[in-house]
Amino acid sequence: MAIHPHPQARKADPVPETDGPWRDPSLTPEVRVADLITRMTLEEKAAQLYGIWVGADAEGDGVAPHQNDMVDPVDFEELTTRGLGQLTRPFGTAPVDPGVGAVALARAQARITEAGRFGIPALAHEECLAGFTAWGATAYPVPLAWGAAWDPELVEEMARLIGADMRSVGVHQGLAPVLDVVRDLRWGRVEETIGEDPYLVATIGSAYVRGLESAGIVATLKHFAGYSASAGARNLAPVRAGGREMADVILPPFEMALREGGARSVMHSYAEIDGVPTAADPTLLTELLRDTWGFGGTVVADYFGIGFLETLHRVATGRADAARLALTAGVDVELPTVRSYGDELIAAVREGAVAEELVDRALRRVLLQKCELGLLDPQRPVLPAALDGVDPDRARGTVDLDPPRNRALARILAERSCVLLANPGDVLPLGGTGRIAVVGPRADDPLAMLGCYSFPSHVGVLHPEMPMGIAVPTVLESLREEFPDAGIDFAEGCDVDGADTAGIEQAVELAAGADVCVAVLGDRAGLFGRGTSGEGCDAADLSLPGIQAELLDALLDTGTPVVLVLLTGRTYALGGRADRLAGCVQAFFPGEEGGPALAGVLSGRVNPSGRLPIGVPNGPGGQPWTYLQPPLGRVNGVSNLDPTPLHAFGHGLSYTSFEWEAGAPVPAELPTDGATDLELTVRNSGERDGAEVVQLYVHDPVAQTTRPESRLIGYARVPLAAGETRRVRFRFHADLVSFTGTGGRRIVEPGDIELRFAASSDHADIRHTVRLRLTGPERTVDHRRRLVCTTSHEPVVPEN
Repeated sequence: MAIHPHPQARKADPVPETDGPWRDPSLTPEVRVADLITRMTLEEKAAQLYGIWVGADAEGDGVAPHQNDMVDPVDFEELTTRGLGQLTRPFGTAPVDPGVGAVALARAQARITEAGRFGIPALAHEECLAGFTAWGATAYPVPLAWGAAWDPELVEEMARLIGADMRSVGVHQGLAPVLDVVRDLRWGRVEETIGEDPYLVATIGSAYVRGLESAGIVATLKHFAGYSASAGARNLAPVRAGGREMADVILPPFEMALREGGARSVMHSYAEIDGVPTAADPTLLTELLRDTWGFGGTVVADYFGIGFLETLHRVATGRADAARLALTAGVDVELPTVRSYGDELIAAVREGAVAEELVDRALRRVLLQKCELGLLDPQRPVLPAALDGVDPDRARGTVDLDPPRNRALARILAERSCVLLANPGDVLPLGGTGRIAVVGPRADDPLAMLGCYSFPSHVGVLHPEMPMGIAVPTVLESLREEFPDAGIDFAEGCDVDGADTAGIEQAVELAAGADVCVAVLGDRAGLFGRGTSGEGCDAADLSLPGIQAELLDALLDTGTPVVLVLLTGRTYALGGRADRLAGCVQAFFPGEEGGPALAGVLSGRVNPSGRLPIGVPNGPGGQPWTYLQPPLGRVNGVSNLDPTPLHAFGHGLSYTSFEWEAGAPVPAELPTDGATDLELTVRNSGERDGAEVVQLYVHDPVAQTTRPESRLIGYARVPLAAGETRRVRFRFHADLVSFTGTGGRRIVEPGDIELRFAASSDHADIRHTVRLRLTGPERTVDHRRRLVCTTSHEPVVPEN
C-alpha cells in the first residue's frame, strides 16, 4: 500500500527554547516529558526513536539477520547534533576490555550530550541471554538450562548479578529474556527458549525479569509474539497458529512477565501471523499489549524488523512507509540503527504522509523511560559505577565481569540443570578408577559449553586472534580433575557436523580397551548456518548432527559400557540406541562451569536434579510435537506414526529415591472462582541428599474445546536430605485451569477435572490424583486472573 502526502505539506517549525520545567527532578515524569516534547524540533523528536550501531560493519559475517544488507553508514558527529535515542551493543559487537569499554561508552555519552541541545544521553542496550554478552563476562547456562533447573529463585539471582554487571559499566537495557514457547524442536533457537510448556516458561522468565529489573536494567521481553511457531521450524518463517494456540500457549508467558515480573520493554518478533507482520500489527502491539494489558513501557524493534516490512514481508513501499506502519502498530524504537525512523520519517511527516501524533506518542514513551532512568536529570554521574575512583585512561584490566560470586552461581545453576535421562545398570556414578575412554567432538572444546548468545560463540568466533576472555574448562579437563586416580584417554572420533569417518577407528580402539567409555556428543552453537544450533541454524530432522550417531553405534558395538553425555541446544532422537547405553546425561549448553558440573554428576559429587524442559524424541521424525497434545495429537489407531517421546517433558532421574504420599483430603467440589490447598509429603528414602521436582498437572476429561491430555499448572523443587520428609503445599485456584472456549473468551468451565501430582508429564509418572468438580456458572477471566500456583514446603518432624 502506498503512502500519500497530505494536500498541504507541512513546513519546518521554528526552533523552540530548551529551558523549562522538564529539567526539574521534583516534578512528575509525566509533567517533565510533556514540557520537553513541546520544546523539541521534529528532527530532535525522531532522533530519540532510533539507535546507532557504531560498531556495525556491512562487511563480514555479521551477528544479525541480513546485517550486511541493512546497515547504512552514519555520520555520528552530524547525527548526534539532533540527540540520540539508543546506543546499540557498545560491548557486544567486538572484543573490548570491560574497563576500556566503560570509558569508551562514557565518552560517547559525553559527545552525545554535548552535541545535542538538550544534553540527553542515549540509552545503551546489550544482549544478556546467557549472561552479559561482553568480552570477559560470565557465560551462564542458556535459558533451556534454566528451564531444566526448575528453580525460579536461582534464575532470579543470576539475572540480578547479570544486571548489576551491566549497570556498573553504563548499560541501561537488556534484550532478554526470550519467552517463546517451543513448538518444534527443529527450530534453531530452541536453546534460547526455556521450554515447551507456557507455565514453566512464564514462571522462569518472570523470575529472570525480576532479577534484571531489580538491578536497574530495563528487561526486554522477546519475541512478541509467535516467533517459535514458525512453519517448518524455519527461522523467520510465516506463523499459522490459530487464536487458541496464541492465547493459551504463546501469550501467557508475556502476560506473566509483565504483570508478575514488571518488564519495562517488549521487542516485537520477526514473525508474520496469518499474513500480518507483528511489526505492523496494531491489534497485537497496541490493542492487546497496551489497551488490554495496560503496558506503559517501550516497544523496540527486533534488529532491522522495521526494514523487513519493506524487504522481506513486502507490505511497505519504502522506508517511510515502513516507518508509518510500525509507528501506527506501536513500535516506539527502531533498532539496531537508523534506517526508517530518520530523515525518511521526518520528510513523510512534513509531507503529511505520517501524522506527527504518532511520533509524539512513541517519543513520550521513550522519554518517560529515560526520565525513570535519571537520564533527564541535570546532575547525572559522569562515569559508570565500575569506574568510580579509577583513572579512565588507566581503566584496562580494572573491571572484572567474571568475579568468583558469578562463577559460583554459574556452577550451581549448571549442576541443577543437568538431567540424568537414564541409568539402567547403575553404572553411574562412576567409580573414578580404572581406564576411562573419553570420546567425542564435544569433549575437549570449551565452546561446547556455550550457547549462540554467549559472547565467545556470538562474537568471539569472528575474532580468532583474541583470547576467549574467560576460563571454560572442558569435559575432558574436568574429568581429569575429578578422577585423578583414573587413566583417562581421549579421541575426538569425528567432527560435530562433518562427514569424515577417519577418526572413528581410533575412538573404537580406545573404547575397546577401557573399563568405561564417556561419549560426549552434541551441538556447536552458531549463527545463520555456522552451527548446528542457534539463530538461523534450524535442523532438517532430529538425528544427531553429522556422523555422531555412527560414532556412537561403533562405540556401543565394542561391548564397553558407554555413558552418553549430550551437550546440545535441543534434544535429539535416541530411540534404537537408548536401551544399549549404560547411562545418559543431558546438558543444555551449561555455561563456563558446565565442565566441572558434568564431571560432578558423573562422579556422584553432584546428585542430579534437573528435569527435562522439552521431551526427548524417540525417532528423528514425527515433529512438530510437544506434550501439549489433545487426543488426536497423541498415538492412536488412525495413523501409523507414533509421536510419543522417549523421555517425556519433566523427566529426570536421581541417585537417590523418593516416596510420595497424599496429604490431607480436599473438598470434592469447588466453585469456579474458588481456591484450595493441595498437600502431599515427599520423603528421600535413599542414602544421598537430593532434590525432587514435584509437578502438578491438570487433566480435563471433557471440555467445550479439545484440551491437552495434561498441562502443567504448578511445580516445586524440593531439596531433601537423606531420610528427610517434607510437606509440600500447592495453592490451587480455579483460574489456573482456564482456557479459551468456543466463543473466543478465556473461561473457567464447570465440570470434572483431575489434578495430577507427577514426576513428569508421562502418565506412568503420576504419583497422586485429586479429583474435583468445579461448580457454579461458567466464568470469563482475563489477564488479571491468578497466574501463579504458589507453593511452599516444610520439614515433617518425626513423631517420637
